[in-house]
Amino acid sequence: MAEWIYEDGIGEARAALIEDGIILSAEIEADDDGPPAGTVARARLIRITVPGRRGLVRLEDGAEALIEPLPRGVTEGGALLVEIRRAALPEPGRAKLALARQASPDAAPTIGPGLLQRIEATGLPIRRLGAHEPDALEAAGWSELLEEARSGEAGFDGGSLRLSLTPAMSLIDVDGWLDPAALAVAGASAAAAMIVRHGIEGSIGIDLPTAGSKAARQAAADAVDAILPQPFERTAVNGFGFLQIVRPRRRASLPERLQGDGVGAAARALLRRAERTPGAGARSISAHPAGIERIAGRADWQAELARRIGAPIALRPDARLAISGGHVDAENP
Repeated sequence: MAEWIYEDGIGEARAALIEDGIILSAEIEADDDGPPAGTVARARLIRITVPGRRGLVRLEDGAEALIEPLPRGVTEGGALLVEIRRAALPEPGRAKLALARQASPDAAPTIGPGLLQRIEATGLPIRRLGAHEPDALEAAGWSELLEEARSGEAGFDGGSLRLSLTPAMSLIDVDGWLDPAALAVAGASAAAAMIVRHGIEGSIGIDLPTAGSKAARQAAADAVDAILPQPFERTAVNGFGFLQIVRPRRRASLPERLQGDGVGAAARALLRRAERTPGAGARSISAHPAGIERIAGRADWQAELARRIGAPIALRPDARLAISGGHVDAENP
């Protein structure tokens, strides 16, 4: 039976749905994500960006969000109650602001469900993973999953997938060596599993090989339907092998996290490694200067790591290391 493995890490929480030693679905929730989808909060309209259509609001905690449509009767500086319908998204350079709408008049301020609450709502068993326990996430392929999210590349029996993130949609290209009809079905199935595995939402395009017959195209579409859970909408597979899917957009996918803020993802991964590094005495974290700078800028991360391992930590920048590289050494291994 499938079960969730949940880890309350430093700087982020992690969860993976694992069955028969394979990760079916995974998610990371960072401590600087901002208000999650479903949050209802008091806010002020600080700027109208598109008259009659869109504006910018600031929540009581200082977070900002785009609001669309603009509520009637609210002018710049006016107070209102908003609901976050999509959390902020990490993107290279600067995060994409959360999206909000005016909340129902009878709504009460509340914080939207976090990662633990969402996996609890699935009704599946949850096992909390401690740093002193065997690494069940790694045993199921956690590092490989993160590398897949970082590179966008994944293999399947008969071919390979390449995921590309664009401002308009996430695109999955299917390539392989099977005959076109068989590759379309196998590729559609593998692409749907990738979507679930990485929590990809919003508009998604799958570029399949041209399958030829209508029956072959329908078989590829059926393969997506068999794996992708509702709710979603999709088109038919057209004559060129293209299929578009739209899933409700609530939060960042794993690829968006790792590609949009690679430094932050690498820094948090190092903290996880440091917490699990055996030995005694101080722990030295060596990483690319950008990663070290990110950790150095978070005194709370450093204090929590020192508390959990019961030892001081030292940060050592090394420009020879890749952003996703780095290592941790114990004073007394």
